[in-house]
Amino acid sequence: MVVDIFIPCFVDQIYPQTGMNMVKILEHIGCGVNYNVEQTCCGQPAFNAGFWDHCKEIGEKFIREFPENRPIVMPSASCAGFVKNGYPEMFHNSVLHNEYKQVRKNIYEFTDFLVNVLKISDLGAKLEGKATFHDSCSGLREYGIKREPRVLLEKVKGLEFIEMNDCETCCGFGGMFSVKFEPIAVAMAEQKVENALATGAEYLISTDLSCLMHIDGYIKKKKLPLKCMHIIDVLVTGVE
Repeated sequence: MVVDIFIPCFVDQIYPQTGMNMVKILEHIGCGVNYNVEQTCCGQPAFNAGFWDHCKEIGEKFIREFPENRPIVMPSASCAGFVKNGYPEMFHNSVLHNEYKQVRKNIYEFTDFLVNVLKISDLGAKLEGKATFHDSCSGLREYGIKREPRVLLEKVKGLEFIEMNDCETCCGFGGMFSVKFEPIAVAMAEQKVENALATGAEYLISTDLSCLMHIDGYIKKKKLPLKCMHIIDVLVTGVE
C-alpha cells in the first residue's frame, strides 16, 4: 500500500523526530510513503482563532496537495479531526466540493490506520516501566479514537499500562485557549499531571504532541519525575 503523509506544522518545527519515526514504522510494515514537500498546515489554528477566510485559503492549499485517492496518514488526531469536521463547513457546495470529500474520506490518524486499516496491533516495541495515557479532546471527541492506542500499548513489551483518573479530561492546551486563559490552562495541566503521577507512571503517552507540549511545560517547570511521549515514539522501538 502507498500512503501520503501529512506532518503538522508544529511537528515539523518542534518535534520532527516523531514525524520521522512515523515514516520508519510505515516503511517497516511495508507501506510506500509519499511526502509532498509543499505541505504546511491544515488551517486549524486560524479556524479556532476565528480567521475563517485565512483558514479557507490554507485548506484549499491542503486539499490540492493530496490529489491522489489513497490514505493520508498523520501523527495528530487533532489535525485529522479538524479536516474531517471543519472542512465540511468551509468547502461544502464549493468549487472544491468533490476534492474535499475525497481528502476527508482518506484522512487517518496513525493509530486508527494501524489498528483498523492494516489490522496491526503488535510492532514488537519495548519500553520498560509504567505508563498512563491521556485522551486528547480532539482525538476522543472530534476524531473518535479511544481503543486504538490502548490496543497498541498493551502489546509493548516491558510496559505496565495503568489508567489514570479523568484520562478523558482536557489537559488545558486547547490551542488558543492556553494563550488567552493561561492561569486556567496551567491549573488543568497540573490536575492532569497529578492524576498521572498518582498511578506511579513514569511515562505519560498520547496521540497528540500539542497536548504533550503543554503538559510537558508544566512538568519541566515543576521538575517532576514524569516523561511525555508520543505513542509513535514508543512504537518505533520495535523497528529500530
